[in-house]
Amino acid sequence: MPPVSDHIIPVLYTLFLWWFSTGLIVWLDGLPRRTFRWSLTGATVLAVLGLYGLAVSAQDTTVSGAFTAFTCGLIIWGWNEISFLMAFITGPRREAAPPGSAGLQRLRHAIEAIAYHELAIAASAALIVALTWDAPNQIGTWTFMVLWAMRISAKLNVFLGVPNLGSEFLPDHLKYLESFFRKRPMNCLFPVSVTLSTIAAILLVQAAGAGGNSGFETAGFTFLATLVTLALLEHWLLVLPLPAAALWNWYLNRRADSGMTTLPLRQAISTQRRR
Repeated sequence: MPPVSDHIIPVLYTLFLWWFSTGLIVWLDGLPRRTFRWSLTGATVLAVLGLYGLAVSAQDTTVSGAFTAFTCGLIIWGWNEISFLMAFITGPRREAAPPGSAGLQRLRHAIEAIAYHELAIAASAALIVALTWDAPNQIGTWTFMVLWAMRISAKLNVFLGVPNLGSEFLPDHLKYLESFFRKRPMNCLFPVSVTLSTIAAILLVQAAGAGGNSGFETAGFTFLATLVTLALLEHWLLVLPLPAAALWNWYLNRRADSGMTTLPLRQAISTQRRR
């Protein structure tokens, strides 16, 4: 079994990137819309560098290669998040669901609202797979795939209904998406989502701690195990009465100070607590 010290740094690194990148995107999305073009330009430059980093690190099976691939996978995912939250790439439908829509009609409208975004993610995934095809370092590829799978699961759960919708993170220009959310105590998909995620996390933890691992394998599996665990936590925050917004106090306060949100931080947190 690898020493505990070989796991600590990848775990802390993942925690920091998850917290910092989420908060940074929320903050940038709360700035005046005239800044969005510059934010997307910066994100695009980083994404191109991320793709280059994945191509270069694909043959690198050192610990630094694992760190590079993981970071690049997150950066490319971040570009997709920014392009969506700033409404550059969303879907053909940019208005709320019609009153009373339900069933397949509601599902169709929801898909229309995010179709281009999902296609952009699929294109990003295909490009990542092409750049790393048959290479020994697949950490970046699996990082992106884990984020994609867990995000699809979260979207479906919010669509089907959960107590905490997380709508306080939506910018004003995407508030119409709330019409596709449903507030319910539980839905039939949630237990399946958390069960499968828990199994995946356990298997990855076991893989990270397996004897005979190289430093690259230990770091890579630790990154993925931590990422799946964080995604599992995000799923539980959809149903538990916890103030998830408090994790990003500083960013949301800055966003509130800019006057670009209709829901102040204190109100958002108190709303979460009441749920």
